[in-house]
Amino acid sequence: MKTRQSGFTLIELLIVVVIIGILAAIAIPKFSSTREKAFLSAAKADLRNLASQQEVYHNSQYTFSTDLTALQFTQSEGVTVTVGEATGAGWSATAVHAGMPNQRCAIYHGNAAQVTPATVQSVVMCTR
Repeated sequence: MKTRQSGFTLIELLIVVVIIGILAAIAIPKFSSTREKAFLSAAKADLRNLASQQEVYHNSQYTFSTDLTALQFTQSEGVTVTVGEATGAGWSATAVHAGMPNQRCAIYHGNAAQVTPATVQSVVMCTR
């Protein structure tokens, strides 16, 4: 008298593992791309916030500032913002996210010198 045992065969299990591997291979690059977009968005947002703070500071002090504390500016986590130039006539700044150290965003305003990759005044631009 034989009893039939139920369960999965080795081939069935192997097929399931292969399918899971294919799905993971598709999902991981999409996740990485989404993460990079988030890092760039944080850097861009910080530069836009800095532009607003510079305008507020300029309205009360009649000059722009390189001091982030005086501007009451708070950087996002992982983002490093550097104000390169600030005079009464203009300012420039760059932002780099720690998760993407090879890409940077920049903005310049007024008579400040252009900062790569910014090529249009008062517009945040990033390297690709």
